[in-house]
Amino acid sequence: MGVVDLPRLTQNCQSCPIRHRAVCASCEPDELNALERIKYYRSFQAGDPIIWTGDAMDFVATVISGVATLTQTMEDGRRQMVGLLLPSDFMGRPGRARATYDVVAATDLRLCCFRRKPFEDMLQQTPHLSQRLLVMALDELDASRDWQLLLGRKTALEKIATLLVILARRSAIENQTTAALSIGPLAVDLPLSREQTADYLGLTLETVSRKISALRRSGMIALEGNRRVTIKSLAALRLVSGEHDPERPADRERA
Repeated sequence: MGVVDLPRLTQNCQSCPIRHRAVCASCEPDELNALERIKYYRSFQAGDPIIWTGDAMDFVATVISGVATLTQTMEDGRRQMVGLLLPSDFMGRPGRARATYDVVAATDLRLCCFRRKPFEDMLQQTPHLSQRLLVMALDELDASRDWQLLLGRKTALEKIATLLVILARRSAIENQTTAALSIGPLAVDLPLSREQTADYLGLTLETVSRKISALRRSGMIALEGNRRVTIKSLAALRLVSGEHDPERPADRERA
């Protein structure tokens, strides 16, 4: 495994690139100092397992950079990808001692980790932290309902377009280029292979390839290799995705 435990003080919370979108977004300076005392960093290479279903979960974490997949396995061995963790997303569940998903790094990944028990104690003592975690949990619930719609009702082309729209919005927020969402092309690096994308969207590999090619032929996207996509018009892609609320806040979008 390519897991690397990094020194605890490699980055100050105030200079963290996802500071204002993470679970600590609303914390006051003294609360950030308390978090500093219980945090540490871990780095993973693409393909590394972070934790398996049923393993003791002695930490919770925020994704600083990279992408991880959440997967569940049935008793007969069938597997289903059920979610992605993108930068600023929260991993783990306070009050639950064991992991409920397999979590694997889809790309090179960096986590800001907190020891679970001290973090749970801080939730009891720090309203800003507990309120922010509640908001993030409710946003994730909304996103999960949207994803049920995608899997249950959307066509294959709508599914691909929706995933690209979500990734484009998150990429723009991470790179502080949200203006590009409305004024011009936006380049996105896909965190998943086409096989993984097919698994995540409930499609076949052949269907994913055909629909991406259809979007390319339509002029909405351009491809550079298998992972680099330039979205020529996000507005046009939204229409293809069947999105019903173009004004929805971008920071609620979670893949």
